[in-house]
Amino acid sequence: MNFDATFGTDAPVIGMIHLPALPGAPGAPDDGAVAMDAAVDRAVDDARKLESGGVDGLMIENFGDAPFYPDDVPKHTVAATTRAATAVASAVELPIGINVLRNDAEAAVSVAAAVGAAYVRVNVHTGARVTDQGIVEGRAHETVRLRERLGVDIGIFADTDVKHSAPLTPAEYSAESFADTAERGLADAVIASGSGTGHAVDGDALEAVVAERERHGLDTPVLVGSGVRPDTVGDLLGVADGVIVGTALKEGGETTAPVDPDRVAELVARADDVR
Repeated sequence: MNFDATFGTDAPVIGMIHLPALPGAPGAPDDGAVAMDAAVDRAVDDARKLESGGVDGLMIENFGDAPFYPDDVPKHTVAATTRAATAVASAVELPIGINVLRNDAEAAVSVAAAVGAAYVRVNVHTGARVTDQGIVEGRAHETVRLRERLGVDIGIFADTDVKHSAPLTPAEYSAESFADTAERGLADAVIASGSGTGHAVDGDALEAVVAERERHGLDTPVLVGSGVRPDTVGDLLGVADGVIVGTALKEGGETTAPVDPDRVAELVARADDVR
């Protein structure tokens, strides 16, 4: 994918759409039709607020489906995610990304291909991590080949030092390092995050990711994937090539709350100050 052309900027602000519990998930309404309608309505409403606030792209994620399947969600989850993403794609003009938690890259690429999304997020693309779903292993070999079989130009945005997890490898070596993720895993962008949703990335860790990229002579974009706030977005964009923002754009700063247009406008304005 052409990163700059996709977003119309070389330093995009990507807004998160956290879907509520989809039909079949523990937190969803008992009536499946009600659950589906609620997810679609929230997704479209959040997407429109994010677009009007000036973000450069969207990322749709089945955040309300906890506890998550490790790497193979049920078909009804794929269908529900596709329906919500289709509604969003019809409502806004922004490029859209798909993330199917916890780590169903096959589903994410498939949904993205069906709805015309531009990119996917894959939490564990290379290496292996210990998570609350057990050991989750990267399947870059399958994900990249699926994209080729489907004949779609979908960017793969892959996490490094994945949040809500710990590495299996020794401290001196990480199979999900920048070089392995971008050079051997063929990721189109690498995401550096804090330890969990809404947690700020460590500044030294972010600079280390960028330094590793430079050391290997790569030009793969680096995105910050959690904990971005209006007061930090400027500094972060001075190091990284873009940000993915969710919690800071929600009413009251609550991850599961609706998007707050005023918060979106404030953060985008702070980003514009340095772009």
